[in-house]
Amino acid sequence: MNWFFLQVTNPVTNAADSIRQATNTASGAADSMNLMELLVGGGPLMIPLALMLVLAIFFFFERYIAIRKASNIDPNFMNIIRDNIFTGNVSAARSLAKNTPNPVAKMIDKGLQRIGKPIDAIEKSMENVGKLEIYKMERNLSVLSLVYGIAPMFGFLGTIIGMLQLFHNINSSGEFTPAQIAGGIYTKMITSASGLIIGLLAYVGYNFLNAQIDKTVNRMEAASAEFIDVLQEPTR
Repeated sequence: MNWFFLQVTNPVTNAADSIRQATNTASGAADSMNLMELLVGGGPLMIPLALMLVLAIFFFFERYIAIRKASNIDPNFMNIIRDNIFTGNVSAARSLAKNTPNPVAKMIDKGLQRIGKPIDAIEKSMENVGKLEIYKMERNLSVLSLVYGIAPMFGFLGTIIGMLQLFHNINSSGEFTPAQIAGGIYTKMITSASGLIIGLLAYVGYNFLNAQIDKTVNRMEAASAEFIDVLQEPTR
């Protein structure tokens, strides 16, 4: 009877020892790996993921600088425009608008050019300029949208390809150990983690820039409404 229990216990003990050894081996390998080795171990699909990261960072800062410049509006700008219109000095108002490089000034300049025409025509021309300026601010944001959409997919694809290669090697050689399987899975999951991180960064950057654009658009709408009120003020 004791012999039977010993026979049952030994395989269980051996299996537990094998799992413990595999875990320790994988843990030791993880400790000895640096970041560059992990990224290289992710496979060829780490190259397009790295390219997506570079594109996301470049276009985020490029758009951030452009949007920040566009949103830099002097709080006294509309007050000066109003005073010049009330005094009949439209040329001074136009000169100020032309020399102020932001979307609000360009809209106001277009409205100043249309003074004397019906209010509807002035509003329409200013609206067209506003749409063009919004398009300029949103330019290249589609790159960030594309990156946060496809980077996780590339990551998952890299993991699937890595797993297929791992099982193909096991099937071809007929020899495998728990340590080899754990190490292979550990390495191939790097692509998934990288894709998710890159996608998350691009998603946050995309929404942050859109929020900044919305703030600028609100200022443009407020300035446009104020300008129309100024034009209608003398007739009230």
